[in-house]
Amino acid sequence: MEGKRALRVGVCGIGLDAYWPQFAGLEERLKGYVAQVASRLERPGVEVVNLGLIDTPQRSREAGHECRREDIDVLFLYVTTYALSNTVLPLVQRAGVPVIVLNLQPEAAIDYAALNRLEDRTAMTGEWLAFCSACPVPEIANVMARAGIAFHQVTGVLDEEATWREIEGWLAAAQVRSALSSCRLGLMGHYYSGMLDIMTDVTLISIAFGSHAEIVEVDELTGLAAEVSEADVDRRVEEFFASFDVQPDCPADELRRAARTSVALDAFVARYGLDALAYYYKGSGVATNEDTMSSIILGTSLLTARHIPVAGEFEVKNAIAMKTLDCLGAGGSFTEYYAIDFNDDLVLMGHDGPGHIAIAEGKTKVRPLRVYHGKVGRGLSVEMSVKYGPVTLLSVVENAKTRFKLLVAQGECVAGPILEIGNTNSRFRFPVGARGFVNAWNAQGPAHHCAVGVGHVAATLGKIAALLGIGFERVC
Repeated sequence: MEGKRALRVGVCGIGLDAYWPQFAGLEERLKGYVAQVASRLERPGVEVVNLGLIDTPQRSREAGHECRREDIDVLFLYVTTYALSNTVLPLVQRAGVPVIVLNLQPEAAIDYAALNRLEDRTAMTGEWLAFCSACPVPEIANVMARAGIAFHQVTGVLDEEATWREIEGWLAAAQVRSALSSCRLGLMGHYYSGMLDIMTDVTLISIAFGSHAEIVEVDELTGLAAEVSEADVDRRVEEFFASFDVQPDCPADELRRAARTSVALDAFVARYGLDALAYYYKGSGVATNEDTMSSIILGTSLLTARHIPVAGEFEVKNAIAMKTLDCLGAGGSFTEYYAIDFNDDLVLMGHDGPGHIAIAEGKTKVRPLRVYHGKVGRGLSVEMSVKYGPVTLLSVVENAKTRFKLLVAQGECVAGPILEIGNTNSRFRFPVGARGFVNAWNAQGPAHHCAVGVGHVAATLGKIAALLGIGFERVC
């Protein structure tokens, strides 16, 4: 995200200083492996701090302080050879960030014949020590578990693509964790009365995810809308026709009303530096606020497509879910069950309000509605299906043990008839079947809303939950 702080990644190798005088070239060889990992982790938006090869408790303490000075977000600890656990503990204690233990051999297997042909047994020992990554991991794990320090592992081969897919997953998870910790979440309006499932403690949201909650007022948005010029309205109407498939029965005055609110929303979001928004407001009794809130959907859909996800019905937890999927490049559109098609063994899901038009199958339609989803409201709404292909559902669920948990399902969005009711609407098929999915999902106690993104990203979502220290449940 433009203007956001880069992820700060610490990388170090660990070894044992007693080895270097005994085994010629071993230290430099291992340092080269560490440099190889550090180089591969570098990319736009990521700053790598290479702490080098740490081989004594003293150097470990120094590196821990360096982690704090460099303000790192995550530490990749590469076990290059046998190392003492007291070389690890001071570092991770002082760093105070999530630790990914890299148990990586330089090759898939030792060349037994070549090693056995070496005439010098000291040289033979030095060679197998370069493959000795797995040896101290239990010792390190034991001490970290006893110290109450969470850690995560990648076991594999240094240049193996499967290994690097796993490492890339942890890096992506760390980026999302960092993005959520700096996320400014706007809260505008109030809950829809009676929806106990979506009500949550915003303080706990800040504790668990690090996100800042900014309380913002509908009145201010209404005031900004009143200041929008007719020229800005004209330009936004043109953008609507470029971005949406505007249906012929959409009245011109409704398009202009939506355009005015959309321009005001952009100014509103910029004023508060918002990265996400949850809203709901009846607006009854105050005509200008009712006008604002009944013309908000096109503008919030544009914001969602621009990486500022907007969740309706003041669904704070779902704004976090949508932001999480968006940070992974999967989109994140607001949705819920509509019905089950038992004939085709799939679930119909969608919602009124904002849709993530960047992950739509084709161009998103705009239709006029006399009522929103059976509740107060009128104006223009969006109708779309998520792109056909693999999808991931994500719900942020209240959890008694870990405050929150990520509930995940992977499936497929498929073509077929949808309800042409001016709402987002998709047909989802799951590997456990419609009945199996609905029963398994409901058993986890989610709110009735969730977020849907394109692609299968459950593995990375599991890593995000691990780095956040919250629960994780995947139903399919």
